[in-house]
Amino acid sequence: MKKLGFDPQKYIEEQSKFILERVNNFDKLYLEFGGKLIGDMHAQRVLPGFDQDAKIKLLQKLKDKAEIIICVYAGDIERNKIRGDYGISYDMDVFKQIDELRGFGLEVNSVVITRYNGQPSAKLFINKLERRGIKVFTHFAIVGYPSDVEKIVSEEGYGSNPYIPTTKPIVVVTAPGPGSGKLATCLNQLYHEHKNNRVAGYSKFETFPVWNVPLKHPLNIAYEAATVDLKDVNMMDYFHFEKYNQVAVNYNRDIEMFPVIKRIIERITGKESIYHSPTDMGVNRIGFGIVDDEIVKEASRQEIIRRSFATECDYKKGLLDEEVLNRMRLIMEELELKKEDRAPVIPAREYANRLKEKVEENDVTAVIAIQLNDGRIITGRGSKLMDACSAAILNSIKTLANIGDEILLLSPVIIDTIKNLNMVSLNSKIGTLNANEALIALSIGAVTNPTAQLALEKLSELKGAQAHSTVMLNDGEEQILRKIGIDVTCDPIFPSENLYYN
Repeated sequence: MKKLGFDPQKYIEEQSKFILERVNNFDKLYLEFGGKLIGDMHAQRVLPGFDQDAKIKLLQKLKDKAEIIICVYAGDIERNKIRGDYGISYDMDVFKQIDELRGFGLEVNSVVITRYNGQPSAKLFINKLERRGIKVFTHFAIVGYPSDVEKIVSEEGYGSNPYIPTTKPIVVVTAPGPGSGKLATCLNQLYHEHKNNRVAGYSKFETFPVWNVPLKHPLNIAYEAATVDLKDVNMMDYFHFEKYNQVAVNYNRDIEMFPVIKRIIERITGKESIYHSPTDMGVNRIGFGIVDDEIVKEASRQEIIRRSFATECDYKKGLLDEEVLNRMRLIMEELELKKEDRAPVIPAREYANRLKEKVEENDVTAVIAIQLNDGRIITGRGSKLMDACSAAILNSIKTLANIGDEILLLSPVIIDTIKNLNMVSLNSKIGTLNANEALIALSIGAVTNPTAQLALEKLSELKGAQAHSTVMLNDGEEQILRKIGIDVTCDPIFPSENLYYN
């Protein structure tokens, strides 16, 4: 049983109470949601005990008072931007979000295409949404945004973009990722609400950084590691300190933008803003859910190491520049962390090195080590029968089920049928079983084989396990491990000399 450092129920109660208190100041509150609304795996990893769906469950408690607007930047649709965690494009993620929100009983008001300029892919996306009965609004870029406040808060600025009709006292504004135009959409709505003599306000629900833990706490440094490509830097909120003589942590973009946002809100409302700092604008109570700081610190250090591996792999693939890589290395040095501080790393590398002695000098030996939740480490290597991912998963569930290593889980007949399908019918050049195929073979075998059924039942016990691969995995392998609930890192080594390795 993993030790818990966070109380999710305490957090939900504290957070919902605080949001409702903020709503009482207005007829309507536009609440900008930062981070992931559903499936916040980063928060779950750094705050052991955090429910990855805590935010959506919080909104469920407020569903009679809340509706949701989803923003997506037209440029992200045009360049087919991909969400790394799910491996899907932003437009597909919007569809996914709408389905999931509806599944939780929440009302999706509409989708806003921000900074729209007639991009063909964005136009096609609009057609898809509208033909499924989803309301779509387009907002154009405002010349001079965000510095020319006089023009922004005018009929030439916010006035030129349409108002999105809303009916609930809480309007949540969310997006697939950063830079989607959530803030501009909120302020655009504020302009139209006040123009129609309605008292509306704005707040921000940003989980990280955590304002009431120290600036250099590993939890906040893990946020910097997670956003290293965005150049986010945690800073002391000097506006908050000046007003309240209280230390609070925020990040550079919010602090830099605060004076401008404050001026825009004051220009819209004609009144002095009730907010004196970016921390004031937030409704972040996550720090109050921490019940064991040492557990959170260690979990955050492990997340930083995971992010370091991911950054090195993305650099190797050509997805990041050297500046990002160097920034990540500085974060590791700041906390005096080494990659070998991650438990499965050394066992995976040592096994791979032993195997290298038996193969050709230039061959790459793929090994995956999985650290089970009880601390035991199980390895699997690639072979002519199956890849390393499949071997590691099967070896792990055999260990959990106390099944001897000499006992075969997969029927040779089923394996041969799948290989024949791939190589003969589907013209694949790859004869080894991947993880998805191995699990399908195991599921088929479990119908008649009680031992296979026993192993299959142990698959759920891999949730929360940690894994390391001595080579970079392809998207399919990473996705299957993610679905099982295994956190995996990879050494920045290509699995072969082939340029197409996915």
